[in-house]
Amino acid sequence: MSILSTLRDNVGKQLTAYASALTLGVSAVVASAPVAAQDTFTWKVQSHWPGSSSSYQDSLVRLQRVIEERTEGRLKLQLFEAGAMFKAQDTFNAVSRGILEMGTISPSYAQDKITLAGIASGLPFAFRNVWEAAYFHQGLGFEQMLRDEAAKHNVYWATDKVYPTEMVIKNPINSWEDFTKLKIRSSGALQKFLTEAGAAASYIPGGELYTALDSGIVDGAHWGAAQGAYSMGLYEVAKHHVQPALNIAGTDVIIVSQKALDKLPEDMQTIVKQALDEQFWVRTNEYLYKERITLAKAIAEQGVTVNTMPDDVQERLVKAAQGMWDEEGKRSPEAKKALDMLKEYLASLGYL
Repeated sequence: MSILSTLRDNVGKQLTAYASALTLGVSAVVASAPVAAQDTFTWKVQSHWPGSSSSYQDSLVRLQRVIEERTEGRLKLQLFEAGAMFKAQDTFNAVSRGILEMGTISPSYAQDKITLAGIASGLPFAFRNVWEAAYFHQGLGFEQMLRDEAAKHNVYWATDKVYPTEMVIKNPINSWEDFTKLKIRSSGALQKFLTEAGAAASYIPGGELYTALDSGIVDGAHWGAAQGAYSMGLYEVAKHHVQPALNIAGTDVIIVSQKALDKLPEDMQTIVKQALDEQFWVRTNEYLYKERITLAKAIAEQGVTVNTMPDDVQERLVKAAQGMWDEEGKRSPEAKKALDMLKEYLASLGYL
């Protein structure tokens, strides 16, 4: 029996469980749980998003509100913007050690600890639609694989959402030569891919991105897609929005200290976990909707144009991407299993 067939047997049960959690909600848990008003907790939460980033408000502030409401104020989240306490690449270790109770990261920031991080960050040119990535995570079990690996580091892993990553650039890509001349702000697996494909990719923290683009240190960047670019002001200095997506993936993750989670009463642990499961579906769908309206707004109000890369450029990028996939599968037995599962899934969709 294939990996995909074996995992598919559990899909119905998994999706039913998610539906039940969303429909019945945490209200049943709260109603039946004993009230322990004296037990109050405050968690420090280090974000990798600047406060200006759309996801800081839409993801992190939303989660803060939901958790505080459903615990009736017994668990409060104290939010810190990117770089306020720890650098983005240090947040995973801080949560792992229990210095921070919660944080948000890109999987690429934990590559030295999580062998599945490259696949989680999004193998370039794998999925073509957001629902395919969502099903891979939640229907086929990739999310649980990530959670199991993070647990070895005392971290509870919860993907915030899956969404496309698309570049913004100053000058359009009309040829392969145009692509290879680019200096691009990137991170993780995409940084490696873009460099190996022929561009010059380098990492720049979010708080420094606008200045780097404006001053010409880089010619283009990706920070999510339209929402990220709009909220960070990137369209002010880069008027070309590039499609298709470089990848579609769970590029944002909420990580929780297992030590902090274990200190909570059982009913509050359940509330936190259910809120995180719900967050994935709410934010994935909301993000897709907001992508459409934000890009339309940028086109209408800021003179942004959509730059669809020529077919020959796309073909060369796909070829380069598929060569990189196999390298990620060599990182561990878990990574090989995940890559095999992904390839079988893409084959079933007719992409391989």
